[in-house]
Amino acid sequence: MFKKILGTGAAKAVNVLTQLATLIMGTRFLGAAEWGKAFIAQTDITFLLIGIELIAGSGLVYFTPRKKLATLMKISYGWIVIVMLAYLLLFSILHLFPGFYHTIVPEGYAWLVLLMTFIYSLHEFNLNHYLGKEKVATYNWLFLIQILTQVSMMAVLIFGLNIRTAKALLYSQLSGYSLATLVGWVLLFPTLRKEGKEPLKSSFKELFHYGAFMQLSTLVSTLNKRLSLYLLKTNCSEQQIGVYALGTQVTEGVNIIGQSIGLVEFSALSNTEQKQRASVLTMRFMKLSVLLTFTALLIICLLPTAFYEWLFSGEFAGIRTVILLMSPGIVFFSAHTVLFNYFSGTGKPKYNLYASLIGLSVTLISAFVMIPWLGIRGAAITTTLTYFALFVYQWIVFHKQTGSKLNQLIPNQEDWNWVKAEWNRIVKKQI
Repeated sequence: MFKKILGTGAAKAVNVLTQLATLIMGTRFLGAAEWGKAFIAQTDITFLLIGIELIAGSGLVYFTPRKKLATLMKISYGWIVIVMLAYLLLFSILHLFPGFYHTIVPEGYAWLVLLMTFIYSLHEFNLNHYLGKEKVATYNWLFLIQILTQVSMMAVLIFGLNIRTAKALLYSQLSGYSLATLVGWVLLFPTLRKEGKEPLKSSFKELFHYGAFMQLSTLVSTLNKRLSLYLLKTNCSEQQIGVYALGTQVTEGVNIIGQSIGLVEFSALSNTEQKQRASVLTMRFMKLSVLLTFTALLIICLLPTAFYEWLFSGEFAGIRTVILLMSPGIVFFSAHTVLFNYFSGTGKPKYNLYASLIGLSVTLISAFVMIPWLGIRGAAITTTLTYFALFVYQWIVFHKQTGSKLNQLIPNQEDWNWVKAEWNRIVKKQI
């Protein structure tokens, strides 16, 4: 299990390096305004994916060990097509109201946003399948193909084709999704075989019931993370939005630690029925996630403003303030990520929804007060308050269900023995 965390962490570490290269190219050659526009388009895609992931999302990880691949593929692909047609209709209607429409979707980017949503949905199905099968190595390889293709294509688009708009980033991401999807299909389709029939209707109902809580939670969680962006668009310039976007991306980049741990946790808990083991693993994963996240953020926060100006250009000098204000929230978010995967992996996604709703109430109150008053600093403070609220609620529920106490979050000798045992197991396999 520890090996899977390290493998996933290594893949995410490569992601950090490629994202850093992407950030440097994007901020230096696209500028703050275009970078902000790209960030808004990416946020649109995130929201559109929620509708698709109602059936064809991370809930597949839970059902992959329990359902036949052919069944999940038929239901998921059918749902993806239906939802994409609904989005086409929605965009056509919104186009009749250009003022509102272009506040949400950058002008000239609608078809690209829809195409990226569709291709990523197919890619995500492959990723969720291998995660559900606990084939974490395959998951990591597909992920690496995606990000390495992306950063390579961005360099080609900027330096070779001289594309200096937000589309340089989005085209590069689309190429990464497309190649990774094709490779995923090459690996996946040979495993399809006649496994006997399985009723699609009842399976659809199960996926919908499970996915409803997960995706409602994801929708509200995404609003928690990105609602401030749309409010900023009405209160700040595109350049300020670009600064906020970069500060968010730098701090949220540290989330790869919690995400790496959470992915392995979700996969492991989805394949176990032992409540005590699930509780113990969750506590250990949480300690590890918080400790590593805090350490990484401490280093980032100690870097001077001059360093960020040198790395990303003078247009982004204000990101250090965003980073400092948002960092405490990212620590809470790392703990929230582990608890989120605990409730999802043990078949209790409703608690994630309830937590997200509490977080949304904090976001709405704080954002509408802070952003008009403090601008991007207010948006960063809103993020920290929201993530704190998420963690507090989920910890209360986790405490009631497992009897865990806050003082148990302090690493002890048993935790270090577990880490050393897992590490020794990895070393022995390499000899």
